[in-house]
Amino acid sequence: MTILLLGSGGREHAFAWKMVQSPLCEKLFVVPGNAGTAAIAENVAISATDFEAVKALVLKENISLVVVGPEDPLVKGVYDYFKNDESLKHIPVIGPSKVGAQLEGSKEFAKEFLMKHNIPTAAYDSFTAETVEEGCKFLETLQPPYVLKADGLAAGKGVLIIQDLEEAKTELRNMLVHAKFGTASSKVVIEEFLDGIELSCFVLTDGKSYKILPTAKDYKRIGEGDTGLNTGGMGAVSPVPYVDAVLMEKIETRIVKPTIEGFQKDGIEYKGFVFIGLINVKNEPIVIEYNVRMGDPETEVVVPRLKSDLVELFLSVADQKLGDFNLEVDPRSATTVMVVSGGYPEDFEKGKVISGLENVTDSIVFHAGTKLDGENVVTNGGRVIAVTSYGDNFQEAIKKSYQNIDKLSFDKMYFRKDIGFDLI
Repeated sequence: MTILLLGSGGREHAFAWKMVQSPLCEKLFVVPGNAGTAAIAENVAISATDFEAVKALVLKENISLVVVGPEDPLVKGVYDYFKNDESLKHIPVIGPSKVGAQLEGSKEFAKEFLMKHNIPTAAYDSFTAETVEEGCKFLETLQPPYVLKADGLAAGKGVLIIQDLEEAKTELRNMLVHAKFGTASSKVVIEEFLDGIELSCFVLTDGKSYKILPTAKDYKRIGEGDTGLNTGGMGAVSPVPYVDAVLMEKIETRIVKPTIEGFQKDGIEYKGFVFIGLINVKNEPIVIEYNVRMGDPETEVVVPRLKSDLVELFLSVADQKLGDFNLEVDPRSATTVMVVSGGYPEDFEKGKVISGLENVTDSIVFHAGTKLDGENVVTNGGRVIAVTSYGDNFQEAIKKSYQNIDKLSFDKMYFRKDIGFDLI
C-alpha cells in the first residue's frame, strides 16, 4: 500500500523509519518531511495543513492510509476533512477528530474533560482579558510556584512556572492583555503546582479498545540539571525505571480506562494516539496535560522499542480491531539525545552544514530540523537531530548516544550532557 505521513520533525522520521520496514508499505510520502525522511521516503513540499493540496496528492498517488504526526493538522480538523469528503472518506486517518483534538487544542477543554470523568488532575480555573483581575485574586489563594498555561497551541512554550506572586500577576496580564503568546493566550488556565516526577504515558486507541505503549520520560529544560527555559524536549529515556507494576496499574485504572470511556460517553471520535503527561506525586499518578499525538522526542525512544509491525498496528486501529492486536515490545532500554542549534529555544540561525552523520555507528539518527541543500544536510530548526541508542539499561544506551554525538558537528551545536541524570 501507499502511505502518507504528515509532519517534518524527529517524531515523523521515527514513524517513517519504522513504517518503511513493513512489507505492507510499498511507498511512503512525507508532507513536508526533512532530510532524514528524504533518504527513505518521498518528501512533498506542501504544508501539512493545506488540506486541498493534501487531497490532490492523496488522489493522484492512490494513497490508502494517512498517518498524522503533529497536532496542528489534527486541531484544524484533517480527520473530519477526510471523513466528510466523498472522494476521501474511505481512506483511514490515524488521528482524532477535531473535537477530540481539543484535548490538546484547548487547556480548558482538557481540564473540563478530566473533571467530568473524575480523572485525577490539579485544581484550576481559567480567565480571559475581561476577568484578568479575578485571575490575580485566584493566584493569591494558591501556594507558590504558580502555573500559568496559555489555553491554545503555543508550540510547547505556553506554560510559565513562577515563584513570585507579583511576577505571576504581571505575566498573567502580559498573556491576557498584551497577548504574550498571541491568540493562544486569549484565555489562560491557572493551575495548582504539583511536586513530583514527570513521566509520559502513550496510548493508542481505535475508539473502543486501547494499547498502552512503552513509558518514556523527556527532559524539557535547555540547561543541565533541568534549568533554564522550556524547550520542545532535549532528550528522552524509555522505559522509565521507577515506573513499577503498581504505578502502571494505577495509571491504567484511574487514567487510561476513564479517558477512553470518556471518549465513548461524550461521543468523541478518536482513532489515534493519546499522550498523557503525568506527574507521580507520592506514588499517585495525576494528569498534567493531554496531547493528541505522540511526543517528540519520546517517539524516538518509544517507536524503536516496538517489535510489532507499525503499519499493521495502524490498520488495526483503522478497522477497530486493536483489541485483537498482539503488541510486542523490545525489553531493552532506549535513550535519545537532542542536538540543537545554539541559542534555541530563543533566537538561532539556520542553514549550518552538519558533518559526521556517516560516521555514526550502533545508534539511530533521527532528523528533526534538517533539510537538504544540494549535497549537504543543513540545520533547519531549533531541534536538529536526535541520536537514539539501545542498551541493557538506560546508562548503557545513553553512553552510546553521547559517543556518537561526538562524531557530529555544526556551527554552534549544543546538547545536554546529563539526560537521565535524575534516574541514577
